[in-house]
Amino acid sequence: MPFILSGVDLGDDDRVLLFHKGRLLLYAESVFWQRQHLQSWLEELNELHLVAEKLAVRKVERKQRFFATTVSTAMLEALNAQDRSLRSLVLAGDEELLATAGKANQILDWYQSHRFCGACGEPTEAHPRERAVICRHCERHYFPRINPCVIVLITRGDEILLARNKRYRSGYYSCLAGFIEIGESAEDTVHREIMEEVGLRVDNVRYVTSQSWPFPSQLMLGYYADYVSGEIVPEEAEIEDAAWFDVRQLPSYPSSQISVAGELIAGYTASRLANRR
Repeated sequence: MPFILSGVDLGDDDRVLLFHKGRLLLYAESVFWQRQHLQSWLEELNELHLVAEKLAVRKVERKQRFFATTVSTAMLEALNAQDRSLRSLVLAGDEELLATAGKANQILDWYQSHRFCGACGEPTEAHPRERAVICRHCERHYFPRINPCVIVLITRGDEILLARNKRYRSGYYSCLAGFIEIGESAEDTVHREIMEEVGLRVDNVRYVTSQSWPFPSQLMLGYYADYVSGEIVPEEAEIEDAAWFDVRQLPSYPSSQISVAGELIAGYTASRLANRR
């Protein structure tokens, strides 16, 4: 099936996520809208992007389709809907909902930013069979972009290094992270980011897990790295505070259910505490 439909093609079992300026609109307490909720607006919804198809089981097995679209200010006002930020889903701890809404936001952000060809400036159009847009003038194809990042927990026996970023006011301490630059391997980035952000040297860099992170469109590659040498010198523009913490006395950190940072911290902590028994 095509990746973009119009509202009139919605089925009764389909679900739609509505966005306005990057925020999710709510129907009652749910982020999912149905055809019946949007009946008078179906003609206006001419770009519904397929986000996912999931198996739904009731009396008969069937696939439930999830779509996403942006709405106009006029539609927003007419619906009189409450909204919420995508980041609020992180605090809610609903991993499946964050995955679906996060993917939806990434698709919409990519599509909106590729209305015109970056090479010749001509308008693009949706590919009939793939998640892509095409420039018919110069035959270029543009696919959704993913930005690879590393996120790393530095370990020193029963201690781990955690930092608080100046840009985020959650109050959490977390792992160090940074974007992979052109020409680098992920492991190269681990060494560079740690040196730039806290002035430390590490070794035994080892991959643990990964996570899609939709702020705005990142693939987080999670690592452990062992401390070798150096004193903590926080990078002033990025790091508000950084320190060593004993695994038995940790500050508030992101949930392991929703964040790869939390998973790294909780996993290492559990292994060290198990070794002390």
